[in-house]
Amino acid sequence: MNDLNQDVLDNEFQPPRKSRRALLPTWIKIFVWIFMIFGLIAPLGLIAGLLGMNFELSLYGLETFHPISLLGLVIILLFALKGIVAFGLWWEKAWAVLLAMIDATVGVLICIFSMAILPFIAENGSQFITFRIELLLLIPYFVKMNNIKTAWTNRE
Repeated sequence: MNDLNQDVLDNEFQPPRKSRRALLPTWIKIFVWIFMIFGLIAPLGLIAGLLGMNFELSLYGLETFHPISLLGLVIILLFALKGIVAFGLWWEKAWAVLLAMIDATVGVLICIFSMAILPFIAENGSQFITFRIELLLLIPYFVKMNNIKTAWTNRE
């Protein structure tokens, strides 16, 4: 009985734990909302493409006007991945930081591909190496996720 009382008292006087969301800086919280919206729109884009509608899709230097093409499906899947990551981060899911790090790595690799390789293999490529500004956010995003990984995991 005494142990039960002690547990209740210990829980009463322990400071409340901060939420996982508090580990995220404001700039990531802003992008979380943006990509949650894009994540919700991604399935609608796929449906619109299946109905024969064409529209521009662009991410990380990959561009197409045909959603139902290999490139279009890749871009839609990337937006869906970003939406899932954003959802996980906002709702403080245990898997969110690991998936965010995977998302950032994929983004960096695609940016490097679209900067250094795509211009030389594309039909209408300019054969000039361009700089993808997304890298200025993807690299700090990865670093931040890596830095909060332990704290995120320990806040169950």
